[in-house]
Amino acid sequence: MAADAPLIRVEVAYALPDRQFLISLAVPEGTSAYEALLRSGLAEQVDGLDLAAAPIGIFGRKLEDPRRAVLADGDRVEIYRPLRADPMESRRKRAKAARMRKA
Repeated sequence: MAADAPLIRVEVAYALPDRQFLISLAVPEGTSAYEALLRSGLAEQVDGLDLAAAPIGIFGRKLEDPRRAVLADGDRVEIYRPLRADPMESRRKRAKAARMRKA
């Protein structure tokens, strides 16, 4: 990434149960998703947020290696939290409850 590279606009998004963060940044072309997270300053704003260990994606698609994923203009880098419940297990419970109500 060259120092005189043109700038692109990206966003960094993170949501807690009671608070959401959406940070807009202008970064040099060629910036990785991980570099954008560092530039956002989000780790300093959220206690316990470990950017190196957190699952990261762009527009809902999880990245295998955020340090190698080069951003494009308009990308939204997202940090994902662990799910509270397994979606498939929750669906099974709802379906079972619905069957019980019908019986």
